Amino acid sequence: MIKKGIILAGGMGTRMSPLTKAVNKHLLPIYDKPLIFYPLSILMLANIKNILMIVNPGQIKNFQGVLGDGKRYGIKIQYKIQNKPRGLADAFILGRNFIKNDNVALILGDNFFYGQSLTNKLEKSLIHNNGARIFLKKVKKPENFGVAKISKNIIEKIIEKPKKFVSSYAITGLYFFDNKVSKYAKKLKPSKRGELEITDLLNIYKNEKKLNFEHIGRGAIWSDAGKIDDMSNISTFVESVEKVENIKIACLEEISLSKKWINKKKILKNIKFYGNCEYSNYLKKL
Repeated sequence: MIKKGIILAGGMGTRMSPLTKAVNKHLLPIYDKPLIFYPLSILMLANIKNILMIVNPGQIKNFQGVLGDGKRYGIKIQYKIQNKPRGLADAFILGRNFIKNDNVALILGDNFFYGQSLTNKLEKSLIHNNGARIFLKKVKKPENFGVAKISKNIIEKIIEKPKKFVSSYAITGLYFFDNKVSKYAKKLKPSKRGELEITDLLNIYKNEKKLNFEHIGRGAIWSDAGKIDDMSNISTFVESVEKVENIKIACLEEISLSKKWINKKKILKNIKFYGNCEYSNYLKKL
């Protein structure tokens, strides 16, 4: 059973400059909430309460100003500094003292997921104790992502941003690993671009025949908010869903309340923290 999660919220966000000269990318707004709320909500929906947030130097106070230590959401958040971008797999080296001998989930801090079927798939992945599990989504431009080639329901190849077509199934920024992941990550060598590639880590599990996958499927949304246009498109989607359905996507208090991690007294304290805003008005109705 996976009870720990890592959110990788490092990186410089250079593709969004000059915005990111002023504000960390993961704290920029997706409609009415900071981007970081969305990946955090996915871990919470997966019943993961113990979370390590990996951030850039000098950014811990900014994240704490929004999320604190997680108590207001009934969870525990720790922070770790990544001095320079060294690839996604570096998360498991930086987080080895957090992971210890436990299985762990990793979600990228700029990834957006949404869909009614996701919760069941997340819960299914939590009980996967041996090996690794990835989530795949069919995309139009697979050359922009790490991809998985599937043959007879088995992962045949894992390739990072292939120049020639290999597969249309992109590997999304959500992963579940067993407790060997830190040991495997330490064995990796930097790629040509000087990073510890998550695809190289996944290939270790593939070669051991311990790499499984789950399709996000139709009706579910995944987006990498790596560019300003991506964030704008996601914001428009969130606004549309929230207004039509009269709900809040990634409302952390609502998730916590449904799981009985917090009570309504805690929500009242959070309303005071947020102040007079639409998000607070929504919390009053929970």
